[in-house]
Amino acid sequence: MHVSGGDDDAGDTMQSARKGARWAMALLLAINLFNYLDRQVLAAVVPQVRDELLASPDSIGPVVRTMLDALGSVLGGSGENAMMGLLAMAFMVTYMVAAPILSNLPFKRWWVIAGGIAIWSLASGATGLAMSFGVLLLTRCLVGIGEAAYGPVGPAVLTDYFPKKKRGMVMSAFYLAIPVGSALGFLFAGYIAGTSLGWRWAFYLVVPPGILLAILCLFMKDPEDMQEAAKAARKVKKKTSRLKEYRFFLTNRSYLLNTLAMTAMTFAIGGIGFWMPTYVSEFRQAGSLSSVNMIFGAILVVSGLSATFFGGWLADKLAGKLNGSYFWVSGAAMIAGFPLFLAVLFVPFPYAWIFVFLSCFCLFMNTGPSNTALANCIHTSLRPSAFALCILITHAFGDVISPLVIGAVTDAFNMNVAFTVVSVMMLVGGILWLIAAPRLQQDMDASGDQLKLLDK
Repeated sequence: MHVSGGDDDAGDTMQSARKGARWAMALLLAINLFNYLDRQVLAAVVPQVRDELLASPDSIGPVVRTMLDALGSVLGGSGENAMMGLLAMAFMVTYMVAAPILSNLPFKRWWVIAGGIAIWSLASGATGLAMSFGVLLLTRCLVGIGEAAYGPVGPAVLTDYFPKKKRGMVMSAFYLAIPVGSALGFLFAGYIAGTSLGWRWAFYLVVPPGILLAILCLFMKDPEDMQEAAKAARKVKKKTSRLKEYRFFLTNRSYLLNTLAMTAMTFAIGGIGFWMPTYVSEFRQAGSLSSVNMIFGAILVVSGLSATFFGGWLADKLAGKLNGSYFWVSGAAMIAGFPLFLAVLFVPFPYAWIFVFLSCFCLFMNTGPSNTALANCIHTSLRPSAFALCILITHAFGDVISPLVIGAVTDAFNMNVAFTVVSVMMLVGGILWLIAAPRLQQDMDASGDQLKLLDK
């Protein structure tokens, strides 16, 4: 079968953004911003949730009590930190498992995004209603299902509106939501939890904006030429098993190494994001939880904004002069971040905040370039599946396990030992990107023929 139409990657023929690109960009950016805000609400209130739902015998229950006792006996502590890490793990496991399934639903892509937003927003509100740890665990799983419907489809839709030469900055702007949304989550939840409203209202208040964004998605349409390309691609994919499709992606060297590097990065970001406020306020005793959340949130905003824009700009600027620039920029930044994060563990506060900022800057520099490279080395019609597989791998071995690993190592040793693991993963990610860089341009040039190769 010959498949054509709508593939701007086969020669990069599209020179300007498609109709509706700015509105799609604005809406998807708002959704992604809210997505990451929602994710960090729990991380900002870990001590309050732990003290209310794990310290009280009435809210624990026999199953959770057994798990706490088991973890405590193995790790030599109470097991409560590991159990809190389990909440983040449950969300991410659900997210990564559901993403490959929901990425190929036979519905309009904007409708899939709308449904995902509605589910995760309602589930977040239900988190605030939880009166036991078991119910809290269930609501976090439901949040994961909602985000799995959006996660692979959102960036794939966005790349269809813009030509390859503009995607570096576009994807960087899109992924500004990671630092900015995460920071707003810490600031918002930390502030609400510190008022008379309490930590539960931080979850209640995220529901109305989410529902509004879901409704707006129902009025969106894909570009007409991409609708035709999607129809052609569905004919091919009906004859292709999901497993064959995924094996095909993993034969792409740039995709494989990029995914492994992003896994290491995701491990680091997941661990830092979930445990940093607790680390500073409790382990280092460098301020109250509310003040630490405010400082950490501000650092995420400033470092994330500056680093994400700078990384995208630098990678695009070097693209015409240095083959594989997206990977060179990502790899160099991660390797630079390795000693900077180690310094956080030994420099006294408040001076250590400088190194927190610098290490976060290095982490966020690669966000736009790495995701742009993923999109550019995969055929446009295969991108939702490619993003879904990337989500599965990066989260399965990244932030699914990092909060639990850090919590468990903390219970057994201390948080400095646990955070040393984070710094090592930054180094690993940087090395993988540098190894992948020389091959990237070749894989990008070959992306236009991938659908025909898959159809053979």
